[in-house]
Amino acid sequence: MESSFSESYKAAGVDITAGYKSVELMKQHIKRTLTPGAMSDIGGFGGLFLPDLTGIQNPVLVSGTDGVGTKLKIAMLLDKHDTIGIDCVAMCVNDVICCGAKPLFFLDYIACGKNIPEKIAAIVSGVAEGCVQAGCALIGGETAEHPGMMPEEDYDLAGFTVGVVDRDKIFDNNTVQAGDAIIALPSTGVHSNGFSLVRKVFDVENKDINIYSDELGKTVGEALLTPTKIYVKPVLALAEKVNIKAVSHITGGGFYENIPRSLPDGFTAQIDRKALRILPIFDLLQKTGNIPERDMFNTYNMGVGMSLVVDSDKADEALQILKSNGEDAYLIGEITKSDAGVVIA
Repeated sequence: MESSFSESYKAAGVDITAGYKSVELMKQHIKRTLTPGAMSDIGGFGGLFLPDLTGIQNPVLVSGTDGVGTKLKIAMLLDKHDTIGIDCVAMCVNDVICCGAKPLFFLDYIACGKNIPEKIAAIVSGVAEGCVQAGCALIGGETAEHPGMMPEEDYDLAGFTVGVVDRDKIFDNNTVQAGDAIIALPSTGVHSNGFSLVRKVFDVENKDINIYSDELGKTVGEALLTPTKIYVKPVLALAEKVNIKAVSHITGGGFYENIPRSLPDGFTAQIDRKALRILPIFDLLQKTGNIPERDMFNTYNMGVGMSLVVDSDKADEALQILKSNGEDAYLIGEITKSDAGVVIA
């Protein structure tokens, strides 16, 4: 790459040598993610992956793609870019695990106003950490400079994952029945959804979010930037021993939009409001913005990043398995026969 340089392109706002430096800086992070199936080195035109399908009778590929959204603005305001990549991975892998798929590999896409290699490498370090947490390989990606379209300090981040599941082991929500238990997997905070409202409520562009909050035990900025939790490994561990009927990744749209997506028609998730462990950041957000509780549950995860449905007589076993895999899981309700979708009471 030493002979590759265009003075004219650089004058137009794109420094291709900065791109090469970014790749060199990120390689150390990418190396952490490599799993036995990863075949390609970063810098080629395509990411290669040889899946180990041992024991999988009828492999089904499951894909997911997502971005981080306007949570990126918090990272920019705090000038902290090494965790936002975890959010990007989480938003994708937490989706594919909802049907029981193990993520195999991940690719990212970063668009920026100006390629600052150290900054790009910091972003990718977070992506790599997310991949390590999810057990998948980061096998490629793209960084694109967009001079004139984005301010130099701005960037956007999106990703894509592919997982695999045996067709016979796909979580089957057709087995859901009245009386089934609903288990909550706690979130770490706001995760990566609803930040347009967050930014409006806290007026982040005009007010200091580095001020310490006794209510939060940290600064508002730190609480908001807390990375999205990745649930892949505990859910896969549970699936080996307990029949999981339905899983919901609670993202934008909150309880009211996401939980019904995981249930068949005619069934409702009856959530016990008193059982929910709502995190302080949501209390502060609701109080500061004077937001109705119904809107909070229709926008945020409220402390529940993922919900699982299992047979009621398997609930205790499921909780023990999840807790042995690092999840402080707890019961939040049961399935009832109705068309309400979700009832929180």
